Amino acid sequence: MLRAAFYYDGFNLYHAINDLGEPYLKWCNLWELAERLIPKQTEELVKVVFCTAFYPGDERKKWRHQQYLNALENVGVTTVKGHYAHEHSSCSHCKRTWKQPTEKETDINVALSVIVDAQDDVFDRAYLVTADSDQAATARMFRDRFPQKQLITVAPPGRNFSVDIARYTQGNRLAITKDHLDWTVFPAIVMQGTNASGRRPREYDPPEWWVHPRDRAPPG
Repeated sequence: MLRAAFYYDGFNLYHAINDLGEPYLKWCNLWELAERLIPKQTEELVKVVFCTAFYPGDERKKWRHQQYLNALENVGVTTVKGHYAHEHSSCSHCKRTWKQPTEKETDINVALSVIVDAQDDVFDRAYLVTADSDQAATARMFRDRFPQKQLITVAPPGRNFSVDIARYTQGNRLAITKDHLDWTVFPAIVMQGTNASGRRPREYDPPEWWVHPRDRAPPG
């Protein structure tokens, strides 16, 4: 069995899911999603990494984010946190200036996670989940430094593949669909032993009509 590892660009994935207009899909089990995407007959999932950062100043948003990280960590996902910095922005028309929160480190954390784990021989096949063309440099280095390993570019739902990344993955690519997400929605409470590890925020409650695919009646 080949060893498979997944590396999620958290913000790239979040915005792709957000654009689907179904908030409940954000409460997604990324380990289970990875297992659904790999060919189980030939691969074993050994690691999942999720890179993200807490948005500053909004406590409710931070609480939602923390609950999600708790749930992910409970199922074995490694979470890597970057940070935000406040950078000066200005309007060329009105001349107003302000400090804009800008996410830092996520791209670097994704790249480092892939390259360091390849160097440490954690996997045989790595899946890079992002449409951000900045990761083309990661894919190029991976191809040049680890020719015995494979890198697969994975497009977030509703996004096109990054042509720049795909140039270095020898045609290896996958796409996440809404159906993949639908199958991998966490339960309302993710337990760690007898204690609640992650609680689904009310903003991520499924609509009343929604039933998990495993509980739906077969067609016909």
